Amino acid sequence: MTSCALPSTGEPGASAAMRRGACPSLAAPMQTGDGLLVRLRPDEDSLTLPKVIAIAAAAEHFGNGIIEITARGNLQLRGLSEATVPALAQAIGDAEITIAEGLAIEVPPLTGIDPAEIADPRPIAAALREALFAHRPPLRLAPKLSGVIDGGGRFGLDAVVADIRLQALPTPHGVVWLLSLGGTAARGGLVGALAGDAVVPALIAILETLSSLGLTARGRDLDPGDFRALCRGEGRCERSAAQGSAAIPGIHELGRSEVVLGLGLAFAQVEASVLVSLLHQVQELGATAIRLAPGHALFVLGLTRETAAVAQSLAAAHGFRIAEKDPRNAIATCAGSKGCASGRMETKAVAHRLIETAPDLLDGSLTVHLSGCAKGCARPKPSELTLVGAPSGYGLVVNGAANGLPSAYTDENGMESAFARLGRLVRQNKDAGESAQSCLTRLGAARVSAAFEQE
Repeated sequence: MTSCALPSTGEPGASAAMRRGACPSLAAPMQTGDGLLVRLRPDEDSLTLPKVIAIAAAAEHFGNGIIEITARGNLQLRGLSEATVPALAQAIGDAEITIAEGLAIEVPPLTGIDPAEIADPRPIAAALREALFAHRPPLRLAPKLSGVIDGGGRFGLDAVVADIRLQALPTPHGVVWLLSLGGTAARGGLVGALAGDAVVPALIAILETLSSLGLTARGRDLDPGDFRALCRGEGRCERSAAQGSAAIPGIHELGRSEVVLGLGLAFAQVEASVLVSLLHQVQELGATAIRLAPGHALFVLGLTRETAAVAQSLAAAHGFRIAEKDPRNAIATCAGSKGCASGRMETKAVAHRLIETAPDLLDGSLTVHLSGCAKGCARPKPSELTLVGAPSGYGLVVNGAANGLPSAYTDENGMESAFARLGRLVRQNKDAGESAQSCLTRLGAARVSAAFEQE
């Protein structure tokens, strides 16, 4: 267990944690509208069910019992206080859960057990962590700097934004790792291909450059051309075709008789007592561990095809997302006004109203982002439809992010009718076989905005 020094609110570490762009950790929790928030990155591929139950019990005892899985697959515990954070850290240590520190190095959630995996990224991740630990002087990097090492498979990380990305590519001479900087796999700045003992030194060289540029430097600030010499003659490697990651909710075959059960949290949150109840039930069915996953999701390991189906039904009864076509999959929400002092929208309640009044929008082809304020924490990138809380009501941003300029407005009393008009717009104008996204794109932003704001 990594020990953590816990700053008081008067120390620089605590104030830094409250800034946009900082990461709330056990050492530097973040103040929110419902108390302190702690984000945990377990340094383990899988968490056994007893360990997850211990985390849930601690979340309920020392916080408000709300557990979140972030868009990147990290745990968040809410409603803590300065007095309870040290006790939480002790409880996590007592459960023998190791929390990762330093640079966030992300690998696909089923690394090592996905039969579609091209290469195991964990040896590179371990070597990079060792090199960073040994580096003198220590590198000082942006708090949210992240690296992705993607060995491929059905649940790859192509859509996850990363400052530094390695992507496994098969070649006639073995696996090479495609290096890019900033963005997703499709949009990052391509550097070239690496193999063998050139991989980790190249990553360290890039991180040294970022460290020299200061604590705000990110991968997008670098010129990929400056680092192409690091590829040491591996040759220019073309970017591979984008791989659409499989939807996590559902039962997935691993080969032979093995399966994993994918579950999503409803609007990124679950009550600790609900999670504990489900875990005890699936444990009786033979489940052994979970793996956290991007998209506010997790995988349950250790089940058979038959027991996975039973566990899936139990999860549905507890309110989890269990299927690809669940309309909640198409809605991204932040904590909202109940959990954030900046929030001007009760996002979870609005999400339920959206599902009830405009189901035609939620066919899975687009994302509706409900943001309590213009910071857009739940989804920094653009969405087809973004509703933003503001002092005067709610603004609609079409094909933009929460910090974009709204093109239409409504207030609390008009929200349901505004949603209903958007749903009706799609229902009445969608061609046979056309998705909601395609329909709205064809109609154009001006018509969408007019339908939302129409009295």
